[in-house]
Amino acid sequence: MKKKPLLKDDNKSTGIFDHKLSRREMLRLTGASGLGLLLGGGSVGGILAAGQAAAPPQASGADSLPFYGTHQAGILTPAQNFLCFAAFDLTATKLADVKKLLQAWTTAAAALTSGSLIGSVNDNPNLPPSDTGEADGLTPSKCTLTFGVGPGFFDGRFGLASQRPSTLSDLPAFAGDSLEPQWSGGDLCVQACADDLQVAFHAIRNLARIARGTAVLRWTQEGFQRTGAADPKGATPRNLLGFKDGTGNPDVTDDAEMRKVVWSGSEGPAWMNGGTYMAVRRVRLRIEVWDRSTLSDQESTFGRHRQSGAPIGATDEFAKLNLEAADSAGKPVIPPDSHSALAHGDGTVKILRRSYSYSSGMDLTTGQLDAGLLFISFQKDLVKQFVSIQQRLAKNDRLNEYMVHTGSAVFACFPGVREGGYIGEGLLG
Repeated sequence: MKKKPLLKDDNKSTGIFDHKLSRREMLRLTGASGLGLLLGGGSVGGILAAGQAAAPPQASGADSLPFYGTHQAGILTPAQNFLCFAAFDLTATKLADVKKLLQAWTTAAAALTSGSLIGSVNDNPNLPPSDTGEADGLTPSKCTLTFGVGPGFFDGRFGLASQRPSTLSDLPAFAGDSLEPQWSGGDLCVQACADDLQVAFHAIRNLARIARGTAVLRWTQEGFQRTGAADPKGATPRNLLGFKDGTGNPDVTDDAEMRKVVWSGSEGPAWMNGGTYMAVRRVRLRIEVWDRSTLSDQESTFGRHRQSGAPIGATDEFAKLNLEAADSAGKPVIPPDSHSALAHGDGTVKILRRSYSYSSGMDLTTGQLDAGLLFISFQKDLVKQFVSIQQRLAKNDRLNEYMVHTGSAVFACFPGVREGGYIGEGLLG
């Protein structure tokens, strides 16, 4: 069931005024309640006009990643240290307003990822600044912004039902799911990643501010992951259970492999050529139960050694899973119901994982930590890849004893943006 938007505000700003505004006028224009105050107020037209020139970048080079390109950044990009993920509900009823939002988001994203302030109204004492300012003086921190649309985008409101990809549907119910509406769904998504959490938060805050009057936040989740000081660029990050997460990922430098696993091609609608499909699952971990388990039980659950990340019986993290190997008693070395064995299957179905750990404080009902994994994967076909793997895991995975899926969403992530174009241009024209 579609979650009711948190706020609907149809007031639009009427442009940029050069006369001094009274307090009453200011409150009327910005909105003196709810999300408007939290995010700084403003609308698509008032905060940032599409094509508006941005301030000069604060930094460049290795700390800044290009926004424009054949594919969106934040997919094959090596995972940054922090994530701010946001799903939005559209409140607009006209496709023209959605197009205007995506154009404004494009202009803002180009500025945010280069370390620039958004817009050009940041020094007028009589107006709200066009950028909220908390990232002023910070470097881009390799910020990437990845945009997508959910199945609800094609529900008939905007006349785009015929353009919905066949693979883009809400995920089926899986065994053991305990999904909560406040962590599920969305018409639009933005994945903001950066090596500085304040930079990622700043991006989501300002995009939500720009969306006011057209879309409202549905849910958000912050995340983190670190690879360790010994090998900060090459090591596989560990999840909150202490095991390496993403060892079995395909090689993102292999273009042929990426076309096979990640990028949509001629099999989908033309507007998705060069895009991909995102699955998002909020997985709460039963940390307190896990912490009472023996190391041997933990390793049998994952099918891997905790310290090295290698398959049980091997020493190299990236050694191939030998699911036929048996001990002297004929017992499989790697349990067939271990997480690695089930996720691997016969090895022919792959996905690209890009997950982050999260911690949302304490559950006041149970007194336990509300912490876990925001699982994110990219694939060219949600049904053939993600759903087929998750059905095996949900049915038999030993890890199910220690986790519960509380949130779920899927999105079609657009192809990359050309300079002069905008996000979703192939779909919206």
